[in-house]
Amino acid sequence: MPRGPRLDAPDTLHHVTVRGIEGRPLFRDERDRDDFVRRLGDLAQAGALTVYAWALLSNHAHLLVRTGVWPLSRAMRSLLTGYAGTFNRRHHRRGHLFQNRYKSIVVEEESYFLELVRYLHLNPLRAGIVKDLRELDGYPYSGHAVMMGRRTAPWQDANTVLGRFGRNPGRARSRYRAFMAAGVPQGRREELQGGGLRRSAGGWVAVQALRRGREVYAYDERILGSSDFVTRLLEDMEKGQTRTRGPTASRMNMDTLIHKVCSTAGIHPEALTGEGRRPAVAEARAGIAYLWVECLGRSGPRLAPALGLQPAAVYKAARRGQAQQARWRRLLKGL
Repeated sequence: MPRGPRLDAPDTLHHVTVRGIEGRPLFRDERDRDDFVRRLGDLAQAGALTVYAWALLSNHAHLLVRTGVWPLSRAMRSLLTGYAGTFNRRHHRRGHLFQNRYKSIVVEEESYFLELVRYLHLNPLRAGIVKDLRELDGYPYSGHAVMMGRRTAPWQDANTVLGRFGRNPGRARSRYRAFMAAGVPQGRREELQGGGLRRSAGGWVAVQALRRGREVYAYDERILGSSDFVTRLLEDMEKGQTRTRGPTASRMNMDTLIHKVCSTAGIHPEALTGEGRRPAVAEARAGIAYLWVECLGRSGPRLAPALGLQPAAVYKAARRGQAQQARWRRLLKGL
């Protein structure tokens, strides 16, 4: 049965898996691994993704990420296309590197966040790349080493994960380590691979038994979560709704956005199309372009006349706006 269209929206938690074509290696040496990690870190630092957990194996990679200023598809296209091009040039090969499209599963956070962090970070141990948890503590191609303070990766959001184990950093790390140790005997956990309740309840037989009761239980291979979570998510999709950082973001009017940003920058909207080169005008243009193009996914050419810019210049302004992305994203939340 063909896989359905991807489920995605800003601020959505995903378990992403990428595999080498025909089971072939994605990473032949440390240089390949370092290149993939660098590209992932660049996306995280640009605000395209928040990375909570990750692990590289020989022929596949796992990521637990939250979408940011870009849709997941755009972030993954940037990561995988760039990596594949470099890999092919380095190893003098042609053709596809990845097996079909990457797999992404939307995750119900409260139920599965920590379980997936553990599951992903234990992958190198289950695969036999490292012999025990002590060796995994320093393995450079998994986010676990960052969690343990053995490796540095400023782009990985280790604090959010450790914060679930306590406020004191030392105690939180100790509790996280104990949590990881408790997961070692669990092995491969099929219930964390997606499918909503169908997997969580134990497969088709269990779901059929549940359906003989009074309630109807929903499942979807693109979702890891409870029946209620699956139902809500699919209803939102059918209605064309997206979960955004602000309740009105998906319906944002250009004039409203322009007036809000200009007010924040201390200029009148008419100044955007004027001849002046005041820093405040450039700042407002960058903020508007960043929010319009990167956060809302709207057309740059459509915005260009309102900013007094050529279409190509709108995208340059959007890139400049990333320098103050935290400020502009806070503004968007308030709209």
